[in-house]
Amino acid sequence: MKTILCYGDSNTWGYNPKGGRYDHTIRWPRVMAASLGNSYWVVEEGLNGRTTCREDPIEGDRNGLRQLIPIIRSHRPLDLIIIMLGTNDLKYRFNPSPFEVSQGALLVAKAALGSGCGPEDGQPKVLLVCPAPFVKSEAFMHIFASDAVEISQKLAPHYQVCAKECGAEFFDAGSVVRACSPVDGIHWEAEDQINFGRAMAEQVQKLL
Repeated sequence: MKTILCYGDSNTWGYNPKGGRYDHTIRWPRVMAASLGNSYWVVEEGLNGRTTCREDPIEGDRNGLRQLIPIIRSHRPLDLIIIMLGTNDLKYRFNPSPFEVSQGALLVAKAALGSGCGPEDGQPKVLLVCPAPFVKSEAFMHIFASDAVEISQKLAPHYQVCAKECGAEFFDAGSVVRACSPVDGIHWEAEDQINFGRAMAEQVQKLL
């Protein structure tokens, strides 16, 4: 059995923009698992508000880099780690550029690659996923930077460069999820969760 860890934020957790959490038939890691079949074990590790590497002074305990190693060690050995972080780095209190967001994602990818948590204590494969672009919405404009939509649209090329730099694979979520839900601007509709899960299953089959 191949073991895959899905490491992300609320869109990996399955946050429903209309409220609550999507069930197991809709969340993209579970859709991916169902598409892959019994030869794969998929671990969901999504946390609302998780950043790449930034300490959140308001929500607390959201630093994805700091949390990564204990989490992946608890699930080792891992054949593949899928990392999709960066959405929460676009909040007012962090005020990063597209380059700085991607550099945070790069740190997480490097830590995963160097963890020794792959098969036989080797290197796991890492798939670095760039989050899908935001859309304008009143729902979270008090939390996210005024130019967050524009920044989110510029992330993919930076993420691709970072993946190449560290030896990770790259995927642009925006190639499947063209835009986040207009309900809140940052989370995905059920159809996008499902489509993304199926797209990830195709990527996994290519990598493993």
